[in-house]
Amino acid sequence: MLRTRKIRWLSGTMVLLAILTLLLPQALLPQAAAAQAQTSGIDAVLVADVSNSMNTSDRDKISNEAMKMFIDMLPVQGDKVGIVAYTDQVEREKAMLEIQSDADKSSLKDFIDQLGRGPYTDVSVGVAEAVNILNHGADPSHSPMIVLLADGNNDFNKTKGRTQAQSDADLAKAVKEAQDQGIPVYTIGLNADGKLNKDALADLAQQTGGKSFITDTPDDLPQILSEIFADHAKLNVVKLPSVTGNGSYQEVTVNVPNDSVLEANISIMSSKPVEVQLTDPSGQAVDLNSDAAKLSTSKSYSLVKLLKPQEGDWKLRVKGAPKDSIDINLLFNYDLQLVVDPIKTKSYTKGDKVDLAAKLENGGQPLQDNDLYTDMKATLVVKDVDTGKSEEQPLENTGSGFAGTFEVPDNHNYELVIRAEEDSFYRESEPITINTSGAAAGNGSQPTTSGGEQDKPFPWLPVILGVIALIVVGVGAWFLMGWLKRKNRGFVGQMVVEIRDENTGDKSYPQYKKLVSFRGRFHLHQLLQLDPELKETEKYVFTPSNGDRIIIRNTAGGTLEKSGRAVDASSGVELKNGDRLSIPLQQADKTILIEYLV
Repeated sequence: MLRTRKIRWLSGTMVLLAILTLLLPQALLPQAAAAQAQTSGIDAVLVADVSNSMNTSDRDKISNEAMKMFIDMLPVQGDKVGIVAYTDQVEREKAMLEIQSDADKSSLKDFIDQLGRGPYTDVSVGVAEAVNILNHGADPSHSPMIVLLADGNNDFNKTKGRTQAQSDADLAKAVKEAQDQGIPVYTIGLNADGKLNKDALADLAQQTGGKSFITDTPDDLPQILSEIFADHAKLNVVKLPSVTGNGSYQEVTVNVPNDSVLEANISIMSSKPVEVQLTDPSGQAVDLNSDAAKLSTSKSYSLVKLLKPQEGDWKLRVKGAPKDSIDINLLFNYDLQLVVDPIKTKSYTKGDKVDLAAKLENGGQPLQDNDLYTDMKATLVVKDVDTGKSEEQPLENTGSGFAGTFEVPDNHNYELVIRAEEDSFYRESEPITINTSGAAAGNGSQPTTSGGEQDKPFPWLPVILGVIALIVVGVGAWFLMGWLKRKNRGFVGQMVVEIRDENTGDKSYPQYKKLVSFRGRFHLHQLLQLDPELKETEKYVFTPSNGDRIIIRNTAGGTLEKSGRAVDASSGVELKNGDRLSIPLQQADKTILIEYLV
């Protein structure tokens, strides 16, 4: 009976929510879209085919090197990365790990180095698992992506009865989920053995809004990963002069164009190790393991990351083996968004003019450094929604933004996007929809009525019913807002999480998990990056409480230890700042140690 009432209440709530959506001021909707657009974090899942066929396609495991370089290129903190290694099943996987330190990046790269090979392969397995990982571990404010490294071919285990049709159906389902959630799949086809299924990989990328790359040599993979990173982050790869090693240091100038650069990634790709030195614009030598710069090295690349670098010419000195070709690329990270001023109206007809203005924002505020606009160009991209055709027209650079006018060419519907670009990056605005009402609309004519119609009595009944309806909606809205407030209530503080192996007594290093990204509720398994071994932690659910406190509840019933004492968690245990928990796991033979800090 209780469940029936709850279903009826929720059904009524959904109806009221639909009504309120129609009644809310439309001006709020673009603001919500803009707020969503003002995020720059990345949640990436790297998917690698580790079947035995890769022994010829990627004999030296350069794909592993490429994935590690991608991880090194990510910002020092904030982004999330997951990894899937598959054959005809998931061989190994790493759930989404939020990067908070160099140690987190090292953990991911160590995991990649441990990947082995196995028989058979099924592309759908890898893609489906990557989508699943993003479904359960992605940050809603981040931009998700999948990078697939494979030859695109399937090789099924005949004893399992798996068919190509079944694999195609599973892949189509995963692609549909990726499309619905805006997850682009970037594919890298490895064609060293000449058996690449390039059409399948290209189709997968095209369907999801990603890009497809092909290479005959795994030596190209670090360069390709740079281009994928740049494309997803709306950056341009800046090519620096190549160097042919001669056994001595050779100098290359790295220009940081403005002080809006958050990070500069200098990737140095070579077949043999290189030595690197760096000086800043003042001529001072830079420590490559400091707060100003970090050097990451591997057997096929070196990557120098400059952190909030000073504007000006930096000097990079590289020393490579004689005759070794050294390619150097540069990628800047910017925390910038291109925001368009609201247009005056949403309905136009042929010949109407729409004035447009856009500017760059940093952290939701107008960009203060107008020098960044100096070399930028902006273009208005107009898509005729009715015909599917697109056209471009240049916009004026005003020195502190971009401006122009769009004249509606026909009574069609249009989608407008402004793209601003300079050598190292580009940004695109959220689409603006121009709706036309047709030639008959907006002509100023008014409907006429006959005298008989004017003599009709005032319609009291509809008015009374309308007032009653508004009162009902208002009361329902009040209850709904209260429910939504509780449902979307946020968390504060962070949790320090350690995992103790009860067989060896060893503890993992502490991980600091910020809680601000969660709303309403979350379970412990999410905090543990959805590690399959720790799946039983799904039954421990956290909800917010008053006074910066939170409640943990064991939905399956049972006890846990709080500050050394066993407590019943079935009805909920309140945590305040400094409280510690010990949660023993039966299936994994491990104990989760938690400290809540505000």
